[in-house]
Amino acid sequence: MKPVFIFAAIPPLLLAACGGSTPRPPLRHGSDSVRGSSAASATAPAAARSATVVRLEWPILYEATGTVRARATAAISSKVMGYVSQVNAQAGDRVTEGQVLVTLEVRDLDAAVRGAETGRVAAQSAIPEADSAVAAAKANLDLAQATFRRMQDLAAKKSISDQEFDEASARLKAAQAGYDMTLGRRKQLDSRLAEAEQSVRTASVMKDYARITAPFAGLVTARSVEPGILATPGTPLFTLEREGAYRLEASVDESRLSSIRVGQAVEVSLEAMDRPLHCRVSEIVPTVDAASRSALVKIDLPAVPQLRSGMFGRAAFSLSTRSVVAVPASAVTERGQLQSVQVVEDGVPRTRLVTTGQRAQDLLEVLSGLSAGEKVVVPE
Repeated sequence: MKPVFIFAAIPPLLLAACGGSTPRPPLRHGSDSVRGSSAASATAPAAARSATVVRLEWPILYEATGTVRARATAAISSKVMGYVSQVNAQAGDRVTEGQVLVTLEVRDLDAAVRGAETGRVAAQSAIPEADSAVAAAKANLDLAQATFRRMQDLAAKKSISDQEFDEASARLKAAQAGYDMTLGRRKQLDSRLAEAEQSVRTASVMKDYARITAPFAGLVTARSVEPGILATPGTPLFTLEREGAYRLEASVDESRLSSIRVGQAVEVSLEAMDRPLHCRVSEIVPTVDAASRSALVKIDLPAVPQLRSGMFGRAAFSLSTRSVVAVPASAVTERGQLQSVQVVEDGVPRTRLVTTGQRAQDLLEVLSGLSAGEKVVVPE
């Protein structure tokens, strides 16, 4: 909650402290009057205004430190073994999705593709001959079936001997077996062709693996590959982070976890930035580290160009509120370890030492030295 300070303008001449013993005549502006006097303890600013000190509800903040991490990080490695022939990216480069990062030597993979394609061509060339054999066997079977039916009719009329009928029956069985055999060979040829097609696809996929591409658009943060080295599956070649998707991973004491929830507003301050970021808690890791007695709280950060993985940051969590006295931060003057304000007493600004606490935006908590209702000088 930000208070509304009541300001009254103070004429510059009235706030100037007098070095002589003769007091200056008083001047009035609005409801505040300030008299120049040798009793003034310090020189006030040339142009100033007064603000009434008020009491307000001040948030109780808990600060946790953490590190900026990318939400999506990928270790790019090869899926096949091969010598690196070309590297197309450096650490710090921004790459697009599908961009080729590394090219491997593909002679062996080319040979595998050619071998698979040869097997496919051989299977395809055998198909016409197999189809002809099936057609011939089918014609022979049809003839044997027609002959057998005629012999059956003649046998029923006792016009042929049993021997002739048995011979016709045997020829039908042989023709049927021949047809079944050629049909089986034709089906085997289809299987060989399907295997050859699969071999071609597999070899082509393996060849495509020789071109290692970026899985998403992002920033290359590490490179550990050079032309000529042997790339092996699982060995990282690049580390890639998705840009514009960062979060602060802060360590929160286990005693504070009960006061933090997902979606809670958090103010994040980064050493590399001159302004705080207004963020929200996105995830609370459910386990507590046994060594530090703290849990990891992840806070999504807005898309800011200056963000980099590894930055140090502080997260300020608002847990509750307390009643405090506060003044505009610009009203407090610091000289070494001393802090003071100009308090308007009987229209005259006088220096008073104060002790301050936390700061929130343009307000500063006063621990001692001021009371609510007093007026202080605020430089313009």
